[in-house]
Amino acid sequence: MTPASPRSPGRTLALLCLIGFCAGSIYAWSVLAAAKAEALAAAGAAAGASGLSLAFGIANGIGPVPMIAGGLANDRFGPRPVIIAGALLIGSGLAVCGLAQEAAQVIAGYGVLFGLGLGLSYGAVVSTAVRLFPGRRGLASGLVTASYGLSSVLVPPAAQALIESVGIAGTFFTLGAVFAAVMTACALAADLPGARSAAAGPRSGGLSPREMLRAPEFLPMILVLLTGALAAMMVLSQAASIARDLIGAGAKEAALAVSFIALFNMASRLAAGHLSDRLGRLPVLAGALAAAFAALVLLLFAGRGDYALFLLSGALTGASLGSFMAVYPGLTVDRFGPAHAGVNYGIVFCGFSAAGLLGPVIAGAFGAAGAGGRAGTALALAVTAASFPCLALLSRAIRRSGRPV
Repeated sequence: MTPASPRSPGRTLALLCLIGFCAGSIYAWSVLAAAKAEALAAAGAAAGASGLSLAFGIANGIGPVPMIAGGLANDRFGPRPVIIAGALLIGSGLAVCGLAQEAAQVIAGYGVLFGLGLGLSYGAVVSTAVRLFPGRRGLASGLVTASYGLSSVLVPPAAQALIESVGIAGTFFTLGAVFAAVMTACALAADLPGARSAAAGPRSGGLSPREMLRAPEFLPMILVLLTGALAAMMVLSQAASIARDLIGAGAKEAALAVSFIALFNMASRLAAGHLSDRLGRLPVLAGALAAAFAALVLLLFAGRGDYALFLLSGALTGASLGSFMAVYPGLTVDRFGPAHAGVNYGIVFCGFSAAGLLGPVIAGAFGAAGAGGRAGTALALAVTAASFPCLALLSRAIRRSGRPV
């Protein structure tokens, strides 16, 4: 551990995981969006779940801005105020969604406010975790990012129950208040580095953001993340709608499908993080790309009543995305050092954010069912296929650097 490490790293890591659990509710958006779309339609403001997918896309796409800004603030002030600011933005964003009377307000509340809060908290939590355990970066990032996945396992059925009990507005208010309170309490209770110790952390052996941008492996890293995550973001943003419209599942079955996908998303983060420490980051990424490709092939052939086939496709999709999220924090620090980990990972994360922005937009444009849905799946399949040569370019750049992962 570094000199800036807390006295109780295990306890601190557990609290960071709980913060991640709250922020990870973003992957339950498809359940919330479907209910919100129905409420808006009942009030005369038509906006289908696919229309509200823009909120999910912006929440993901805006991520690098708060992550980079939060990384700079983290270096100067420590992670505690960054996480608390993120908590307040997440709570406020969900509250705005509860009050929203039109789609634009949902996009502002969820896409902008929630997205900014997610980026701040995610960047601070992940960069702190990988610094806590320099010898087990994959496992540390896997544990923290798995907590995000666990949220999407537990929150969708809980949200569905809340919707049936207090309505969609009350659900947004309840989730916003609980998440903001828990995240703030964990940030205050955790033994996090303060401003002085954060600034006194390891500064040697790492590349500055400007130096990272000139490194030969930087561009291939971005391209692999973009092309590899795009399909997953297309599917996850509308998983509940796909289950209903394409497969014919009911509302509860669709919510359970979202949780099933999220379960594999969560489990793969822990498994992939651990395996990347033992086998290397790139072999695990290759497996994640293969899973994404197979998932799309299955989805392309799924039709009305093929619930089991849809679940298998979803499991592979969740596992693929989870692997990327677990491997990339450690890969970034491996390649570019821990000195500017928060800012550097925020820049690398642009690849995922682009996928998070484009995926839902493409999915919404093609639609969940019918010929449009098939065409969208075929497009995602082509993009995923392009990720394999990108991974080959990354492997070549790493070998030439003389510092293989």
